[in-house]
Amino acid sequence: MKILYIHGLSSSGSSSTASRLRELLPQDTIISPDLPINPQEALNMLLLLCKEEQIDLAIGTSMGGMFAQKLRGYRKILVNPAFHVSQSMRNKIGINPFFSNQVDGATEFEITPELCNLYEILESEQFKVLTQNELNITHGLFATNDNIVNCGEEYLQFYDNYYTFEGEHRLSLDNLKNDVIPLIEKIRTQI
Repeated sequence: MKILYIHGLSSSGSSSTASRLRELLPQDTIISPDLPINPQEALNMLLLLCKEEQIDLAIGTSMGGMFAQKLRGYRKILVNPAFHVSQSMRNKIGINPFFSNQVDGATEFEITPELCNLYEILESEQFKVLTQNELNITHGLFATNDNIVNCGEEYLQFYDNYYTFEGEHRLSLDNLKNDVIPLIEKIRTQI
């Protein structure tokens, strides 16, 4: 399969989650780009990547889960999705460090009120145009001890494929092995 991994805020395509997915799924192609900080640019890039690479599955964590949710027509796993990342961004106005290396060498990025407004606009439209097929191909995976983001109840207002796992907001290696990979394998049988 071709799998698109979409990282969260302050992370990058070279995050430990992306690296571990490559190790755990050596037979698959894992595509994991650095997202532009502008949300519309990020979404446009992801939509183009899905089309050009003919993605079989998108996996998004945290903010990446919000972006994955917007990839209509593609099978997806939303892991601890942050459907309202703009709210947490408003608490981080200013210069912020990246947690992992960016391809372009950037080590930090700036959050401004204007950037938060752009995310808010994108978030306000995220649950529009949900067909029955979209409901069937979207899977939500939520940590039982996520003290950073918890959008599980909101997810259940729109979707049915809801799963929980013992863990926190950031995925551990055990979470990947015991929770994410089995869900990927379940989806693989449906392709």
